[in-house]
Amino acid sequence: MTRRSTPQAKIDDSAFPVRVLRCVPELGFGRRSDALHEWLATRIGRGNYAWHGGGRGVTRDRIAHYFREPYAASACLTAFPDLELADGTCLPGYSSPYLPFGRSEDDDTVCNLYNQTTTQDAMRQLFKGMSMTDRAGNVAPGKVYPDQLAPIIRHDGVSLELVKARWGMPSPPSVLKTQRDPGVTNVRNLTSPHWRRWLGPAHRCLVPVTAFAEPIKRGNQWFAPPASETPMFFAGIEVRGWSSVRKLKDGETSDDLYAILTCAPNAEVKSVHPKAMPVVLTDPGDWETWLSAPIEIAGKLQRPLPDGALALVDAPAEAS
Repeated sequence: MTRRSTPQAKIDDSAFPVRVLRCVPELGFGRRSDALHEWLATRIGRGNYAWHGGGRGVTRDRIAHYFREPYAASACLTAFPDLELADGTCLPGYSSPYLPFGRSEDDDTVCNLYNQTTTQDAMRQLFKGMSMTDRAGNVAPGKVYPDQLAPIIRHDGVSLELVKARWGMPSPPSVLKTQRDPGVTNVRNLTSPHWRRWLGPAHRCLVPVTAFAEPIKRGNQWFAPPASETPMFFAGIEVRGWSSVRKLKDGETSDDLYAILTCAPNAEVKSVHPKAMPVVLTDPGDWETWLSAPIEIAGKLQRPLPDGALALVDAPAEAS
């Protein structure tokens, strides 16, 4: 199925609720298009997918594949790993194995909910021997959702600083439909021009986390290290003083923003979510590498934790 009218697109939205956006290669798909069409027809079935080359959410440099089930989308991603996911695949309003269709931006989507209970003093103790300035004010423990303020550790030009930032980096302009930008919470494609500008040490950060959640049919499955005292951080990127409209009622605001990196899942997370997990760092040497090393070295940390490094745990208690 190719380009659709708006009425047909509405039908597809209902019949094919899992959507994946692909970048169109610079020189076009060429023979890869024939191979992709043949694979979809024989492996997924002609009645079980739709191919949009235009219309809502799709531009000349992107196409959209619609599927009936997440497993079909996952199989397609695995079969054609050379075809790059488009920026915006994980944004609210789009869907893929990373973001089930129909969830609002406030829902607990993939890698969009975590718990943070490490005290500020404990964070400073983890970096003994390194100068750290605490500019975060009061950091209350509890769950962190998209667009909320949460603590991050970053360079201030001379030493480290602990600050609060808003969860959600600036979205690629091509995916914004209105002036409002809810932000991108998860970043995986480090080759994207949109993200490359923020990959240097000046824009990297560590995001303290105690446990994180992945969505399941009814609620969330939480993950944490088997030893509860194991400190861990998400590998993140950040930008300071970014002006945008996050909420229409607030108008344009200037905010420090951050997002977390994702990667392929380890065994524990894969049992719940087959395509992605946050980049989690538990080794102090990796913390320093992520904050300071050239991206050619630091980028190698975009990898899953070893199998067995996480346990499936109960949801954390609500902060009192």
